[in-house]
Amino acid sequence: MNATHTAAAPSEGELRALLWLVAVGFFMQTLDATIVNTALPAMARSLGESPLRMQSVIVAYSLTMAMLIPASGWLADRFGVRPVFLGAIALFSAGSLLCATADSLGLLVAARVLQGLGGALLLPVGRLAVLKTFPRERFLQAMSFVAIPGLIGPLLGPSLGGWIVEVATWHWIFLINLPVGLIGGLATLRYMPVLREATLARFDLTGYLLLAFGMVTISLALDGLSGLGLRQASVLVLMIFGLASLAAYWMHALRRPDPLFSPRLFGVASLRIGLLGNLFSRLGSACMPLMIPLLMQVTLGYSPLHAGLMMLPVTLASMSMKRPGTWLITRFGYRRVLVLNTLLVGLATASFALTALDQPLWLRIAQLMVFGAVNSVQFTAMNTLTLKDLGPAMASSGNSLLSMVQMLAMGMGVAAAGAVLAAFTAYFGNVEAAAALPAFRGTFICMGLITIASAAIFWQLSGAEAAATRKQDPAAELE
Repeated sequence: MNATHTAAAPSEGELRALLWLVAVGFFMQTLDATIVNTALPAMARSLGESPLRMQSVIVAYSLTMAMLIPASGWLADRFGVRPVFLGAIALFSAGSLLCATADSLGLLVAARVLQGLGGALLLPVGRLAVLKTFPRERFLQAMSFVAIPGLIGPLLGPSLGGWIVEVATWHWIFLINLPVGLIGGLATLRYMPVLREATLARFDLTGYLLLAFGMVTISLALDGLSGLGLRQASVLVLMIFGLASLAAYWMHALRRPDPLFSPRLFGVASLRIGLLGNLFSRLGSACMPLMIPLLMQVTLGYSPLHAGLMMLPVTLASMSMKRPGTWLITRFGYRRVLVLNTLLVGLATASFALTALDQPLWLRIAQLMVFGAVNSVQFTAMNTLTLKDLGPAMASSGNSLLSMVQMLAMGMGVAAAGAVLAAFTAYFGNVEAAAALPAFRGTFICMGLITIASAAIFWQLSGAEAAATRKQDPAAELE
């Protein structure tokens, strides 16, 4: 396929402006994935809800992103990179405005879905613009620049959200996106190339609908155990429909010549194990950015700002382990690192069950840093394992599938933690505040055990598949 450019080759200044534009879009997406976490108790009070049942606000955003990511590349090829990126900013901004004006949990969740539709397109479409605009020899350097704001977003998100809640109201968490969206939209019109494809493959709409329906219903089934208040029979029906839809997609993909995700991808053992490991290990750890601030505010009496600042050790330790994590993989191989580190992530998650009201501050910070460090190694190892053996023909599809699984696991992990927390809260008598600490302890133990169980998946790596490689896709470092 040959891309049709509507303008002359961009100048060096226009290339730099494009990088900044994509980087800001990525920053907006990652910031909003974390800025809400510390504000959930304040939102719950404003909306008349329990802070222990607000996980739907997170699940809606993550699940919507997982749904739209598989279609992002086709949409950009069909309508052009600039129109789709501009539409993503518009959807994200409109969703942010509706979030700020929501006066019920249902409206807030619906607005987060709209926000997620825009957020899902910001990174993949921006990355596609960089890929098609920059020379191949400069692509790694360009993507490394784009990745920096993706690390800063989670660093600032929790503390910024807590600070905004204290000095203003939670509504401003979403309103601050509007001027950024306006500037981003104007910059898109000026610097983003159109890059529409002259010839376009047919989109597998049937496969996409089957896959999206399966992801949504399974996630709703998990969230229905707590956040949606569904009865067990409804949850069971949703789960069966979701599994049936995913099975139907697999059979559909086997007989279609150009499926959304080819079954041939799963012939690559490292990708197959990496995807399954990503999904199941994240079910346990993905809930922690929600559970830790919630624990600190609901049971320990922390202010929103204090709870947000306590997430800084997690992010700083995570960033500091990027290079050592790569060295560990190169030195010991994927199998040893992932099996051992998955156990450590599970133990670090379960260790929060030891939280006590009189726990020393230095010990709490050390605990958060250990979790951030081992979690960072886990992400680096899983992502590079998944993509390392893909040839050029399968790299784009495999990367999109990895991104989808990451967002799906994030939403399902939060939903699962919410369901477990609701079950323990009911078991201990539907208490809140400091008396809810036993429910949190039980939840941390359960989510840690889920992570530990996923180590068996990485144990299946053979010697050849476990061998480290220094050739890594820059997309794997965007987390």
